[in-house]
Amino acid sequence: MAALKTVLLVVFLVDALALIGLVLHQMSEHASMGGAFGSGMSSTVFGRDVTKDPKKLATGILGGVFLGIGFLLAVL
Repeated sequence: MAALKTVLLVVFLVDALALIGLVLHQMSEHASMGGAFGSGMSSTVFGRDVTKDPKKLATGILGGVFLGIGFLLAVL
């Protein structure tokens, strides 16, 4: 049981670091002054097309894994 908890904790920490890096990378794309006013959302009339943004999908998956492992660690 202790080995499983250790493995889950390591995966949890790696996932947290990957999530932080991915979010910071997304923020750096819109870090210019125009990004504050929505100029980064010019790919469609109604804003960015989120279906074609693989970083948003990866962020959602990493966030889900983070929450799932967090709940598992809380129970163990």
